[in-house]
Amino acid sequence: MSLQDRDSQFLWHPYTQHKTATPPIGIVKGEGALLWDEEGKQYIDAIASWWVNPYGHSNKYIAEAIYKQLTSLEHVLFGGFTHEPAVVLAERLMELLPSGQKKIFFSDNGSTAVEIAVKVALQYFYNKGDKRTKIIAFENAFHGDTFAAMAASGISFFTEAFRGSLIEVQRIPVPVEGKKEESIESLKKLALTGEYAAFIFEPLVQGAAGMVMYAPEVLDELMAICKGNNVFTIADEVMTGFGKTGKTFACDYLMRQPDMMCLSKALTGGTIPMAITTFTQELFDGFYDDDVNKALFHGHTFTANPTGCAAALASLDLLQTNEMQDNLVRINKKQLAFRKEIESHPRVKTARVLGVILALEIAREGNEDYYGGFRNRLYDFFLNNGVILRPVGNIVYILPPYIISDELLEIVYAVIRQAIEEVQ
Repeated sequence: MSLQDRDSQFLWHPYTQHKTATPPIGIVKGEGALLWDEEGKQYIDAIASWWVNPYGHSNKYIAEAIYKQLTSLEHVLFGGFTHEPAVVLAERLMELLPSGQKKIFFSDNGSTAVEIAVKVALQYFYNKGDKRTKIIAFENAFHGDTFAAMAASGISFFTEAFRGSLIEVQRIPVPVEGKKEESIESLKKLALTGEYAAFIFEPLVQGAAGMVMYAPEVLDELMAICKGNNVFTIADEVMTGFGKTGKTFACDYLMRQPDMMCLSKALTGGTIPMAITTFTQELFDGFYDDDVNKALFHGHTFTANPTGCAAALASLDLLQTNEMQDNLVRINKKQLAFRKEIESHPRVKTARVLGVILALEIAREGNEDYYGGFRNRLYDFFLNNGVILRPVGNIVYILPPYIISDELLEIVYAVIRQAIEEVQ
C-alpha cells in the first residue's frame, strides 16, 4: 500500500479540504534543494518547505550537531532549570539581534512566538494598572493560527469561524506605494486613543499575503508613532528572519528597533520545531515584581529543548559562513535578472524582489480566490514539472534554499515561464 493510501486512513493535513484536495505526495528522501517521492520522482523545493530549510534537506552539519547533543542531554524541563545550549544560543543571538533586544523566551513555532508577544503586551499594561485589550495590525497580515495570532491575522477566511472569540484588532493599510499616507494617518489616530497595547507587523514583506513588499523608511515612521504614544511594536520575523531579505533580519534595514521580535521557521534549519520571542528590558521589567501574580505564566513542555538549541546554533554557524553569505548575494542577483526579464511579459502584472525572495503576479480574468481554480492549476502544473511552488491566488513566489544551484534555479525559472504561457 502506498504512503498516499495509508495517509488517507488517519491523517488530517493543514490548510486542506480533504473532500476536494489532491492526495498528498509521499516524500521519502531529501538532499540539498531536492526531494524524491515514493515513486522516485524528483522535485526542486523552490520554497524551502514553507521557508524553513535554508541550508538544504538532510544537512549533515546540523544533523551532526543534533546527534552530538542527543548523546549528552536530549531534554530537560526549563522551569527551574537551564542548560548550556540555551545559554549559548541566547548569547549568540544577542550578538545578531538589534541592540534593544535583551531577553529571550522560548516556545515551539511561529504562532506561539506571536501568541507570547501579544500576551506580554497586554499583561504589561495590566500589571501597570492600565488595562489595554486591543492591538493594531496590517490588512491581509498573517501571524499564525493560535488565537491571538489569528486575531492579528487579516486573511479573513483563515479566521472567520472564530470571529466572536478573538481579541479586538484594528487594521491599517499596508504602506505600499499609494497607501503610505493613509497607513500613517490611520496609525496616528489609533495610537492617540491610548487603547492599544501593541502594533504587530511583518517587517518589509507580508509572506502569506503574496510576498507584498514595502519600504523600511515608512515602517520606521510607523514605529516612531508607536514609540511616541506608548504602543509596543512587535516585529514578526518568523518568515523574514535569518537571511531571506538579504540581511540577517528584516529589522536590520530599519533605523528604529522593535520592542519585541518573533523568530522561528529557519531558526533550526528545518529540523526541530523551535521558536523565540525577544523583548526589551522595559518589557521584562514590567513583570519583575515581588507580586508573583505579575509573572508571565506561560510555558511549553519543550521550551528551550536542548536538541533544538543545538540545531539552531549549527544553523547560525552555517548562516554566518562566507559561503552562505555569498549564496545570498548570488541568488539575489539571479532573482533580479529573472524579474527584469519576466516583468515585461504581457501576462505578468507585477514582479518584485527582496533578498532571495521573488514574487510575480500573473494576470487572469475575474477575481481569484486564495485557493481558487487558477491557483490550483498553477500548483498542479508546477508539481507535474517537478517543482514545488505554492502560489497565493495568482501570485507565484520563489523563496529557495540558500544552497540551491544556479542550474536548479534556471529550471525553476523555465517552468514558471512555461506556466505563464500555458496555464489559463
